[in-house]
Amino acid sequence: MAFEKLTRQQIAGLVAADIEDGAYVNLGIGIPTLVSAFLPPGRDVILHTENGIVGMGPGDAEAPLDLDLINASKEPVTLLPGASITDHVVSFAMMRGGHLDLTVLGAFQVSERGDLANWDTGAPGTIPAVGGAMDLVAGARQVYITMEHVTKEGHPKIVRECSYPLTGAGVVDRIYSDLAIIDVSPAGLWVRAMVAGLDFEILQGLTGCPLRLAADCRALTVR
Repeated sequence: MAFEKLTRQQIAGLVAADIEDGAYVNLGIGIPTLVSAFLPPGRDVILHTENGIVGMGPGDAEAPLDLDLINASKEPVTLLPGASITDHVVSFAMMRGGHLDLTVLGAFQVSERGDLANWDTGAPGTIPAVGGAMDLVAGARQVYITMEHVTKEGHPKIVRECSYPLTGAGVVDRIYSDLAIIDVSPAGLWVRAMVAGLDFEILQGLTGCPLRLAADCRALTVR
């Protein structure tokens, strides 16, 4: 059957729809930074960035450029009413101290146990930089991952064992890939949703570890 992969914006929209009202949320580099633009109107979500903003809003192309107001991807953002700016000490204290309900991060690999590798591939010419990711996965109450399901070469990014250095062991709660939404549990990886037209067998073939199909698995028809 024919199917289309989700775009980065569609992945971000799915994550945004699942964030609970009143949550304090950190958005990491890449796809996670797009989430702020898709939060449903009227939903009270307080966005945090490790560089010291609490109450971040989406970018505004018509607002004057202020290079002091940036997100994790170094893109311009805005401040919502009631927002505050802190130094790194206070910002990391929030991250490490369990004050964040959720962090949304990218990943190079996720294991079947929820191990996360997202800071170093060892590729020539790259500069490993973990930033605050280790602090976030250790301190946030939940960790959601946004990622392509396979690498550019077609290799699975959801695997039995991570081959890259870990950011955290057993920290991932849910994966939003361009093909599916997958929950991580002690009983294994449960597929909660798949893009319309995708067979479970094909999804399993693109995954490096066993998957379980949830009885209530739904089709994703995001447009």
